[in-house]
Amino acid sequence: MRSFFAASAALVLAACSGATASPNLAQGEGAGEASGGGAPSAAATGSAAHPTVIELYQSQGCSSCPPADAVVNRFADRPDVIALSFAVTYWDDLGWKDTFGDPAYTARQWDYAHAAGRPQVATPQVIVNGKQPVLGSREGELNQAIARNAVSDGPAITAQGNKVSVGAGKGGSATVWVVRYDPRTLNVPIRAGENGGRTIPHRNVVRQLVSVGQWNGKPASFTLPAAPANTRTAILVQSGKGGPILSAAKI
Repeated sequence: MRSFFAASAALVLAACSGATASPNLAQGEGAGEASGGGAPSAAATGSAAHPTVIELYQSQGCSSCPPADAVVNRFADRPDVIALSFAVTYWDDLGWKDTFGDPAYTARQWDYAHAAGRPQVATPQVIVNGKQPVLGSREGELNQAIARNAVSDGPAITAQGNKVSVGAGKGGSATVWVVRYDPRTLNVPIRAGENGGRTIPHRNVVRQLVSVGQWNGKPASFTLPAAPANTRTAILVQSGKGGPILSAAKI
């Protein structure tokens, strides 16, 4: 795992030179790299009505990330999971600029780090339902985290036309996020950098992340923005900035 510190350029370069995880990483992340180890993707353990959100933070410029891409790609079709691939930008200076990178996705990963008191972000990192970080290439640990963090009592989410409705529920104020992702397998030839010469398949690449309002425990309706081409939609109801996901749905 590659760690990135918000510090001086010298410290950043030092952090890029190794692939071991920082001891400051939260519970659920192991040191070093794994090559997609652990059991194959398990059958659904949750509910399609209350899917568990797994957010992969990766970069095409990081040599540690392709095994995690492969793991999350295998989860993309599970009915009890919303698998999302967020391309971060902080490794773009390693010789290859991620073709899907967006500073907003980097900022979202930092929100998780700040909320948990972690002083750095890292790739490849998976955040499970806004709560548990897992090293993205460790498939067995990811399966366990999905089962452990499943939510069955979140507010109902329904959609009609360009409107999405969130029903009554517990949890206080939360942000309603619209996430548009491309479900196709996108094979990206990498021309330079650490992964130069490889072609990396991506699935469920996030192409739009928009906050459409706040939910306060009472039924509410929100207007969806226009969707980019070739995307599907997920709705996330998330407590606080970098907090747990209270409910999610594919619509």
